[in-house]
Amino acid sequence: MTQEKGNLSINSENLFPIIKKWLYSDQDIFIREIVSNAVDAIKKRALLAGADQMTRPEGDFEVHVVLDSAAKTITVSDNGIGMTADEVKKYINQIAFSGASEFLEKYKDAAEDPIIGHFGLGFYSAFMVSEQVEIETLSATEGAEAVHWTSDGSATYEMTDGTRTEAGTDVIMHVNEDGEKYLNLYEMRSILQKYCSFMPYPIYLEEAKPARADAADSSAATVTEEGTSADATVSDDTESKGDEATASAEKTESKPEPVNETTPLYQKKPADCTDDEYKEFYRKVFYDFKEPLFWIHLNMDYPFHLKGILYFPKLGNEFESAEGQVKLYCNQVFVADNVKEIIPEFLLLLKGVIDCPDIPLNVSRSFLQNDAEVKKISDYITKKVADKLISLHNKEPENYEKYWADIHPFIKYGCLRNEKFYDRIKDHLIFHSLLSDKFVTLADYLAAAKETHENQVFYSDDARQQAQYIALLKDMDMDVVELPTAIDVPFMSFLEAKNENLRFTRVDADVSKSLAEKEETSEDTSGNTSDSAADDANTFKGLLGNDDLTVRMETFKTNKIAAMIELSEDERRMQDMMKMYGSMGLGAFGEQKAKETLVVNRNHPLVKYVLAHPDTEKASSLAHELYDLARISHENLSAEDLTTFLSRSLSLLEGLAE
Repeated sequence: MTQEKGNLSINSENLFPIIKKWLYSDQDIFIREIVSNAVDAIKKRALLAGADQMTRPEGDFEVHVVLDSAAKTITVSDNGIGMTADEVKKYINQIAFSGASEFLEKYKDAAEDPIIGHFGLGFYSAFMVSEQVEIETLSATEGAEAVHWTSDGSATYEMTDGTRTEAGTDVIMHVNEDGEKYLNLYEMRSILQKYCSFMPYPIYLEEAKPARADAADSSAATVTEEGTSADATVSDDTESKGDEATASAEKTESKPEPVNETTPLYQKKPADCTDDEYKEFYRKVFYDFKEPLFWIHLNMDYPFHLKGILYFPKLGNEFESAEGQVKLYCNQVFVADNVKEIIPEFLLLLKGVIDCPDIPLNVSRSFLQNDAEVKKISDYITKKVADKLISLHNKEPENYEKYWADIHPFIKYGCLRNEKFYDRIKDHLIFHSLLSDKFVTLADYLAAAKETHENQVFYSDDARQQAQYIALLKDMDMDVVELPTAIDVPFMSFLEAKNENLRFTRVDADVSKSLAEKEETSEDTSGNTSDSAADDANTFKGLLGNDDLTVRMETFKTNKIAAMIELSEDERRMQDMMKMYGSMGLGAFGEQKAKETLVVNRNHPLVKYVLAHPDTEKASSLAHELYDLARISHENLSAEDLTTFLSRSLSLLEGLAE
């Protein structure tokens, strides 16, 4: 063909700079686009070859990415359908014309695998990192001629006869200063694995082999004026053997491994996948060598196409630091991590891969559009996760309970964030009973508690520290459930709002009401009664010398406890919230302390002794000792208070030895 020069067909004179700098959110996406185009070209040739309209290549279909640091070029080569001169003019020179859409329309009945993308705009992403881009292409159509196209990104191009002898396309990017970092083999491998890990044809990454230094070889044989240099004399026999060795090495050189997996596990039918394959896929994709608890294989064809695998990783009680990763693909091309529009927010704690060809992406494949369709996909994923959990609870209750410590944070978070998820899963929320050491549903717990504390759930958020209170309730056959994580605080309030009259109460909140005999009580702050309980409360408070403390006298049914700290559930939750705000650096919120009440058992021998001998030093020591013991069951003492407590305890014990 004759040389041709011209202007690129652009609808707006300012479109090119926009494409180069702002169309794509990340600069390294250019590799995704160029390699995607190469895969599309192979798909087209494979499709037409299958219809006997075009020959197949002599070898396998494949894509090669070649880095040449010396020439500062990145070349992406394929042996796909290639282009004629007219097709280059149509698909390259006319920016934003989608060759994929026209091809699909023409062959829509024959095409089973979708074509990936927007050929025109995707190609021009190369100019984000290149000062010049060349195309060497030869159409697989019989009788086609090779074409060479080049442009420096100034909205002009040049086309001449090409040099390619086999069908396919080379895109040669002469990188600019910003693009030089992509000439690094490890950097490029990382990018290819990020965007192209599951593309359907093998992708090979190579470094260009340096040219043989023939000039250096010949200089070694230079003859000086004085004669032939001994060092430069090489026998024909030695040279021949060297050539044979080189040829042998080239023949035995093994073919490199592709950087991608052409048939990822999620593309297979669930029935064809083994547990070991699921675990291996998880390790390979997420570099996590802790085995996942279980997984959900998504496979849907109507009303939209969606495939994927969601893994439930081992989280433990580390809800706040848990970081999931759900990778979103479109036709095996990576789009983004954790796209909240399509992956429900609470599922972002999981790890997984989702491939949905029907995702309504914008032209740069970076953002979603069409909210109605996205909502359908998100709802489907939520439903499938809920169905899996329900099935697990119904059919494998032992495994469900075994997994609960790891999965309950994301389930509770899902209930808080997604009404439909809660409605599906609410009857499968379970709680660890400290009375039976088994798991119970909320309905089970409330049914058992109907006679003793109807609609009230006693819970512990620290079974070790609150052991004394738990033991007291167990003695009365009253159950306590464990709710030890940060998510449980808002989750309890959520369940209370969803269930009329339901109330969650921590074991140290108002358990004294269950322990007290039916008789009059009095607080030191009442001020309007003169009964003995009020006098005793004032006496005990006087011995402690703490004006900010409220003291209440009760007569307990048991002598296993002398005194306890009581904090109303509402005040305790407010205190927890204030602590949280304080940890977030919101000043005085974290410094406020809820008002506590010391409940003293008048029936306990030590309390009786204190009240009978209020003016003695021993009574004062015992009062402080009982107060500190109550505090220890409620919270950790400060270093200073703990030192005082230990010293006083030792003195009291020494008194027993006298």
